Amino acid sequence: MKYLFLWLEGNLQSWGADSRFDFRRTLWFPTKSGIYGLLLAASGDSGPQEELLARMADAPLSVLTFQHRLEKLNDYHMVGNGYDESDKWESRNIPRKKDGTKAVGGGAKRTYREYLQNSCFAAVLGLPDELAEKFAAALQNPVYDLYLGRKCCVPSEMIFQGIFSMETEAFEAVNAMIARKNADASRTAPLIPLDLIQEIKTPEDLSVVELLNDVPLRFGTNKLYRDRWIIHAEYPFGTN
Repeated sequence: MKYLFLWLEGNLQSWGADSRFDFRRTLWFPTKSGIYGLLLAASGDSGPQEELLARMADAPLSVLTFQHRLEKLNDYHMVGNGYDESDKWESRNIPRKKDGTKAVGGGAKRTYREYLQNSCFAAVLGLPDELAEKFAAALQNPVYDLYLGRKCCVPSEMIFQGIFSMETEAFEAVNAMIARKNADASRTAPLIPLDLIQEIKTPEDLSVVELLNDVPLRFGTNKLYRDRWIIHAEYPFGTN
């Protein structure tokens, strides 16, 4: 197994896990499905990709968050026409007049979308050697553009920061990146690790874990996900 170090930083990020219909929410940290979508965009693996995702489903993922102030932007969208009125979920999002009829010329789809502003995260992902090397190469020469959750969320730093044989080596690189960022005189506040989000297979204390439905089993039109337990742990590697 080898470990990828990904740095996720940008003016906007959005990592949806429980969005429904016209409300597109974001979590406060990157999801496994979002990171996998980014990797598959880089490698050009489009479509369902069930076999590939099955190999990646249990890969260990650690996401480091920081003690900077996270703020959400709530954006009201009015998006295009062309939705199927016979589909009850698409139809309910088409704006209508008081009498229930569509406005002249049709209507537009209405959504409310959340974004994280000015945030950054460090992610360390363990994969079989072949896959780790494949995605490391793809991230440096991506097939499709890379985004932090949605197309409007453009990264402000190189995402790929290295591939390592040991997890501890990857976190040494994380600490070096934090030191480099904190040495930047233009920063208004230092990056201080807050917690390390990791997956737990069999939680003993349900009061300290969180259940997420963000492990992709199938992408494409008919997406499919399964649950995983995560815990917010203290960052054990230090930054000195």
